[in-house]
Amino acid sequence: MNKRIINVMILVAAVTLLSVLAFYVRIGTTADSVALLKTSGMTCNSCSDRITAALQTVKGVAATEVDVEAGWVIVGYDTKTVKPETLAEKVNGAGFVSAVHQLLTPEQFRQITGRDIGKKVGSTSGGCSGCASKGGCGTK
Repeated sequence: MNKRIINVMILVAAVTLLSVLAFYVRIGTTADSVALLKTSGMTCNSCSDRITAALQTVKGVAATEVDVEAGWVIVGYDTKTVKPETLAEKVNGAGFVSAVHQLLTPEQFRQITGRDIGKKVGSTSGGCSGCASKGGCGTK
């Protein structure tokens, strides 16, 4: 009888612990669409970091890539959670001029680039290249 009570108490404690932990686990968002945002005003990696940070706060964003030199922001997102126009507005709110240029499926993105969204090839150099002379990163 004593052993049974201990087993039940352990089971209840384990279930309670798992239930509490389940609230803290964030299930990753899956991208079912890719938005290509034509964005101007970016001059350096600090701009890229600022845009990425702004977009990662949006529920439904799975991956963000920024190509400063070409003026593109590529966002993998869940269409059930967020609209592409909202993504462009978020980039605009971060101090840049951005508009939705094209929408792709993850498969179309893979066919065009040869990789999955969020799997960057190579990296860009760090630092700011001329932001101060233009009034700071992200100024319109």
